[in-house]
Amino acid sequence: MERNVAASLVFKTAANTKVAMAIAVAKNRGYESVVENLTITSDGAEVPFAELGDHHGGRFHYMEFTEPSEVTVDYRATVHGFGEPDTSSPMELIRYVRPSRYAESDRLLPTSYAEFGSLHGAELLHAVRDWVNGELRYVSGSSRGTDGAVETLLHRKGVCRDFAHLAIALLRSKDVPARLAAVYAPGLSPMDFHAVAEAHIDGAWHIIDPTGLAPRESMLRITAGRDSSDTAFLSTVGGSLTLKTLKVSASVNGELPVEDPRELISLR
Repeated sequence: MERNVAASLVFKTAANTKVAMAIAVAKNRGYESVVENLTITSDGAEVPFAELGDHHGGRFHYMEFTEPSEVTVDYRATVHGFGEPDTSSPMELIRYVRPSRYAESDRLLPTSYAEFGSLHGAELLHAVRDWVNGELRYVSGSSRGTDGAVETLLHRKGVCRDFAHLAIALLRSKDVPARLAAVYAPGLSPMDFHAVAEAHIDGAWHIIDPTGLAPRESMLRITAGRDSSDTAFLSTVGGSLTLKTLKVSASVNGELPVEDPRELISLR
């Protein structure tokens, strides 16, 4: 499979702002080839940046701005083939079964056991996916950046990150390691960066997308972590910025895969 992805953004920083950006396809030794290009400019001049490795092949690009700056970013990548399925150490599996900022599994434990008490393995994954899909409405702009899984369940609506956080919290409540993955998602409409859940059962990580908005087989990992606090595509360390424009594209060369929500699929 050939997958083509791109992200273009313009943001304006205050003085003395440090920026961490996660928009590049995660590294994976299994791909046949990856051809990519990243340009970052301000007032026509190239902006120096450092590439920092993160968990699960993720990469952050780090920049520092001493003066107020308007910054233009353009990233493009063509990926051939599929990557190797991700693996995890025992410590990572412990980390991903604990409650986190946006996936408050401890607070949702009674709900999880009431809804899924006797289910395990793949049956539990499918049940959680279907339940979240049925309980929430996808409404663009309906959630705040501070909303976690509990708030999402109370409001019964959200965007992709909210669907993923709720699925993650419910799975962790049942002692299933689960994490959030930021991805490029060919077929997604409206097109944007996408967030899905990954759950670890039977020794492997499997994608859960409760929104059902794109086929999972063609998704490409950007990064992964406990929740969206680990995977934000743009964040500051000191200072501030304002995002002015964002355009994301993702496509495959040929027909999109046919999505079967019951199939176990790994992010590759």
